Amino acid sequence: MKKFQIVFIAIIIIFLAACSMESPFVNNDSDDDDNIKIGLSISTMENPFFVTLHDTIVKEAKEQDMDIVTVNAQDDASVEISGIEDLIQQQVDILLINPTDSAAVSSAVQSANAAGIPVITIDRSADEGEVETLITSDNISGGEMAAEFIADTVGENANVVELQGIAGASATRERGEGFHNIAEERLNVLVSQPANFDRTEGLTVMENTLQGYSGIDAVFAHNDEMALGAIEAIKASGEDIVVVGFDGVDDAIAAVEAGELTATIAQQPNLMGEEAIATVKAVLNGNEVDEVIPVPLELKTKE
Repeated sequence: MKKFQIVFIAIIIIFLAACSMESPFVNNDSDDDDNIKIGLSISTMENPFFVTLHDTIVKEAKEQDMDIVTVNAQDDASVEISGIEDLIQQQVDILLINPTDSAAVSSAVQSANAAGIPVITIDRSADEGEVETLITSDNISGGEMAAEFIADTVGENANVVELQGIAGASATRERGEGFHNIAEERLNVLVSQPANFDRTEGLTVMENTLQGYSGIDAVFAHNDEMALGAIEAIKASGEDIVVVGFDGVDDAIAAVEAGELTATIAQQPNLMGEEAIATVKAVLNGNEVDEVIPVPLELKTKE
C-alpha cells in the first residue's frame, strides 16, 4: 500500500511539473484551441484613428469566433519588432501588422515568413518581406486632394507649411509625394517639417514655424493629430490660416464642423478593420487576394 502511495504521488508531481512548463507565450484567452488565432500589431493606441482600427478588428474577430492577441508598438520600431516576435512565438495563425516604420518592420515580417505565418499589413506597408496584401487608403491620391483643395481655396502660389509624419512610415512618404505632385505646380511650400503624427509635436513645430516665417496662407498636416496641434498654435498667434489634416478622426470632424479645421482627408478605419478580418478568412481559406485592397477617401469640409 505504501509503495502504491509513493507511485501515485510521483505521478501527481510529474503531471504538475508538466503543467508548469507550459509556454508563457500561449494565449489562454480562449477555451477553444481550434479557433483561428490572429496576432495584431498596432502602431499606437494614442491616436484615435488607430484606436478605431484596433477596436473594429477585435470586434469583427470576436463576431467570427476568432481569437486575437494584440501588441501595441507605441510608435517605437524596436517595441514593434519585439511584439511581433512574441506573436510569432505564440504560433498565431496569421499576423495583421499596422507598421510604425515600414523599413524597420521588414525583419519581423521576414521572421513571420520563415515561420510560415501569413502577414497582412494595414494602412502602411512593409518595405521587405512577403505580405499577402496591403489594406490601405490611396495616400498619394489623398495628398493630391489636399494640395488641390488648398490651391482652389486659397489660390495659386499660396504659401504653405507641410507637417510631416514619422520619417520611416510609408504613409508619410506617400502623402508627401501626392501633396508635392500638385504643390510643385500650384503652391509655394515654405517649409516641410516632421512632427511625427503627434498633436503636441504639431503644436510645437507650428509655434516655431510661425516665429520663423511670415505670410503663411495654409498648412497641410499628414494626419489630423498634427493638424489639431497646429490649430492651437495658430489660434494663439491670432493668424487666419487654412489647415488641412488627414484621417478624419472624430476630433478632426468636430473641429471641421466648428470651423476651426478647414478640411480633412477622411479615411475609414472601421472599414479597414472590417476588410482586415474578411481578408484573414480569405487568406486562411486559400483564396487569392489582391496585392493592394483600397479603402475609399473623402474630403470633409464644413457643410
